Amino acid sequence: MRNYLKLLEFLKGHRKLFTVAVITMFVSSFFEVFQLSLLVPMTDRIFNNKQIVIPNNLPKILIDIVHKLNGIEPATLFPMFLIGFAVMMILKNISIFAYQYFMNDLSQIIMRDIRYRLYEKIQNLSLDYFSKKRTGELISRITFDTNVIENAISYGVTDLFRQIFIIIMCVITAFVIDPKAAFIVFIIFFVIAFPMGKLGKKLRKISKGTQEKMADINTLLLETISGVKLVKAFCTEDYEKNRFGSHNFDYYKLRMKSIIRLSLVSPLTELIGVAFGITILLWFGQRLMHGELSFGIFILFFGAIMSIISPVKKLGNVNALTQQALAANTRIYEIFDAEVSVKEKPEAIVLSEMKDRIVLKDVDFHYYKESGLVLHDINVEIRKGELVAIVGPTGTGKTTLANLIPRFYDPCRGTVQMDGIDLKDVTFLSLRNQIGIVTQETILFNDTVRANICYGHQNATQKEIEEAAQKAYAHQFIQKMPQGYDTIIGDRGFRLSGGEKQRISIARAILKNPPILILDEATSQLDSESEKYIQDALDKLMQGRTVIAIAHRLSTIQKADKIVVLDQGRIVGMGRHEQLLKTCELYMRLHAMQFHL
Repeated sequence: MRNYLKLLEFLKGHRKLFTVAVITMFVSSFFEVFQLSLLVPMTDRIFNNKQIVIPNNLPKILIDIVHKLNGIEPATLFPMFLIGFAVMMILKNISIFAYQYFMNDLSQIIMRDIRYRLYEKIQNLSLDYFSKKRTGELISRITFDTNVIENAISYGVTDLFRQIFIIIMCVITAFVIDPKAAFIVFIIFFVIAFPMGKLGKKLRKISKGTQEKMADINTLLLETISGVKLVKAFCTEDYEKNRFGSHNFDYYKLRMKSIIRLSLVSPLTELIGVAFGITILLWFGQRLMHGELSFGIFILFFGAIMSIISPVKKLGNVNALTQQALAANTRIYEIFDAEVSVKEKPEAIVLSEMKDRIVLKDVDFHYYKESGLVLHDINVEIRKGELVAIVGPTGTGKTTLANLIPRFYDPCRGTVQMDGIDLKDVTFLSLRNQIGIVTQETILFNDTVRANICYGHQNATQKEIEEAAQKAYAHQFIQKMPQGYDTIIGDRGFRLSGGEKQRISIARAILKNPPILILDEATSQLDSESEKYIQDALDKLMQGRTVIAIAHRLSTIQKADKIVVLDQGRIVGMGRHEQLLKTCELYMRLHAMQFHL
């Protein structure tokens, strides 16, 4: 029930539109049932020229209407009937169009809002969340799971109200004619409700499995399409086809289980309806033959009872759609309810540009408690204008340490301060605007060269963009591209070489012109000649700035003011290059390995 209420929460803020949609549904449902009553004058008075015979227990207003109809000649009543029928059909179809339009508009608005809320939440989540979740799974929740909810709202909610309105009106019509016979209607609900409830529970379980399997498929697609070069390089096309085929077949089996159960709804309700139809025929057939009521009244009662079968079948489908939506809703709320581990305080202050130093004091850090500490008792001071290099074996925490400075993560113990201010007390914008980052993994978007360089600085002029590109030694190859700076570079810069991608990434950092630079193997993708040019450009860019350089290649950081040597998350050496060659065994070993000493 709680999950169902959460699903209904998506209607909040759209109550006016929902109310209008429900009202138009009620009107269309009224005309749907009212058109059955037209069978009475058409059958008895117009085509058979007989009196309409009704039970004596009907309300006086209905008896008066019947007496008036009985007093009108068929030839006079016929054109009146045609005009009334035409007007009713026009109004009915106008109301049908109206409720369909309003309900579809409502469902699309809700889907728009859910997708935006999901994307907004994902953008606000901390980096540690993404280390636990697969990208394909998150994409599946924004696309596939929201589509399931869309079906539940656009079709499910529509049918829920409209079919209930039709059932209520049919029941009222039947009760007015014969309360005893109409009591059968209630038995229909009890008989059908039990198997529908069983099917619904099973469908929710199957639907959850279906949605999880679709997340697996999305993850596999994302990995293999983005890594298509690696797949081809290792000739693993058949292996990946088999993996996809396995996931795809599992999804097919789950979908078929769901379809089989959905398909049971219609014949089940149909057979039950037929059984009750036969009962009604036996009940009313005797009274009809004895002239206790006219054929038109019998048709009206029979039509009202049988008209309940289709809405009940549709309500069975509504139950199935709702169960699927509840499963999707659970997965969506897993994202909505996810805790943001790195939060900006409501009273966070604006951090002014760095004037003195960054200090990491007694810092411990872990991604998961179970995996243990990644950084142990880190104490580092980075003064303004210094080039501080972080070196050490792979997986020893170099990038993690650097990620604490823009506050991508918070330490488990200790503090990270800038000019004596704890970074937990400042706004993200004022902190991260001061920091430029060039990562080892080049991140580019499927957009123009210009858009990638000025990312985050969309107001940059063409001159500023070109100057940044020239400093990164990217201007020359950009000019040779088909549309120059307006060339689309493809998904993740697929059309560029590794060195070209890295130079565009460096140009982006140069354009930002921040007082603090974090260079995570910034020249790792470049050839020796380009690396020399880029290193010269970075040397100029680093003048007067604070630089944290993470490097495996010691040749890039020998001029550092301070070198921090990490081993298994601990600082095992700190000082200048010449000093560490004498005092730090690990640094000496790394130096000897790289220079073959």
